Amino acid sequence: MGSDLLPMVLILVTGVAAYFFVSALMARDEGAQALSWASGNAPSKSKSPLIEMSRPLVHQFTIQYAVRIKDPKWRKKIEQSLITSGLTSELNVDEFLGLKLLWGVALPIVAIVLNFALQLDYPIVIFAVIGLVGWKMPDSHASKMRSDRQLAIINELPFFTDLMALAVEAGKDFQGAIQAIVEKASKDSILADELNQVLRDITLGSSRADALKALSRRCDLQQVNSLVNVVVDSDATGVSIAKVLKDQSAQMRLERFVRAEKAGAQASQKILIPLVLFILPAVFIMVFAPIALQFLYGGG
Repeated sequence: MGSDLLPMVLILVTGVAAYFFVSALMARDEGAQALSWASGNAPSKSKSPLIEMSRPLVHQFTIQYAVRIKDPKWRKKIEQSLITSGLTSELNVDEFLGLKLLWGVALPIVAIVLNFALQLDYPIVIFAVIGLVGWKMPDSHASKMRSDRQLAIINELPFFTDLMALAVEAGKDFQGAIQAIVEKASKDSILADELNQVLRDITLGSSRADALKALSRRCDLQQVNSLVNVVVDSDATGVSIAKVLKDQSAQMRLERFVRAEKAGAQASQKILIPLVLFILPAVFIMVFAPIALQFLYGGG
């Protein structure tokens, strides 16, 4: 029964693959339209080699199916994930969905074909796991990029806040202080790029409050939210923004010191695991093994 079922499964998989291939060839224009970007430019090169290698396959085979997914809540969630992870210049929502379809559907199909061709006799649950892992891979990449990005922003924020306070005390307005910091910051600074985006938003007509709130949404960090709230409140109440920035910087440095203390306490506890599992057994073997061997074979 099993030997009769395998050829039928292979024929079915081959038919599905042929359908997707023919559909992709007939839907190139629709896929090309799905790659429209807000800026009108082509996406920048991805930092992930796997995404860069998969992009042509997405454009060829899965992008036309991704555009048919119309769930607004899901699309909004993916768009927010791309914004907070800084991937909006590399991927749009349709490409992100296309990657999920490619890795979540194509990988199990390839694995099934290889399983049949090489007679590996893997259970069907293996292919389900491969499909689930492939489906979640774009989300994992976005999550990792978001974590790295937020960590970099947290490390830079107190120093940037201090510089803004000094620039304001020196006579610059808030926008001029940001401009001075952006010009002197490193080219690889994520926070400098975000502040530069704030300046562009203000230049294009957004109010300072709206531009700062957009910064808060892009960073999705409690520290940035607090800074934005106090700056917006200072504008509304007329409080000196230099004093607000200095107080906020001191609070950020205190929070960073508390986080460092907590991380140090956790590190001292985590080191116990490799100590007990690896180091202590090796020490016991080095100390007691000669005694045990002498007791067993040396005549006691």
